[in-house]
Amino acid sequence: MQEQTTQTENLQLEDEWTPSPPPTDLIFDDGEPWESNRHRIAMNVLISAVTLAYQEREDYFAGGNMFVYYSSEQARNRDYKGPDFFVALNVDGKKERQGWVLWEEGGRYPDVIVELMSPSTANQDQGKKKDLYEQVFKTGHYFIYDTFAPESLKGWKLGENFRYQEITPDDRG
Repeated sequence: MQEQTTQTENLQLEDEWTPSPPPTDLIFDDGEPWESNRHRIAMNVLISAVTLAYQEREDYFAGGNMFVYYSSEQARNRDYKGPDFFVALNVDGKKERQGWVLWEEGGRYPDVIVELMSPSTANQDQGKKKDLYEQVFKTGHYFIYDTFAPESLKGWKLGENFRYQEITPDDRG
């Protein structure tokens, strides 16, 4: 009986979130290379760390270098947005994904996003992407890090007013 209630609740949630029909020809690879081998290694380390920390769980997804499709307009305009690393909690962790397609995830955005900066991406990572993750995605935690500059780590947490508040290091870092 409880399983039936849960399925009904899920259907109601899906019915409440009904985006325009998406394009059927989504692109999942733009052919752009990583900024450096360090970027690829850092993404893999982040995915491995989350996988190890959550090894007893099946209700999360950790991905990297994947597009996030969040609207039909964005998909039609080929306006690709793909965090270097992200985690979504309370989702089907066994589902195979080529990208994060919002309308296939019940309207769920990533809970944590990390952008691995470089000189060519720093302005976008701290500007347009930060604004997108704050104002559209409403991602709970956003971090930026330059793999060639250890002191560059910065993070923000979504506050009560749905605006990012910078996370300040404590005495442990």
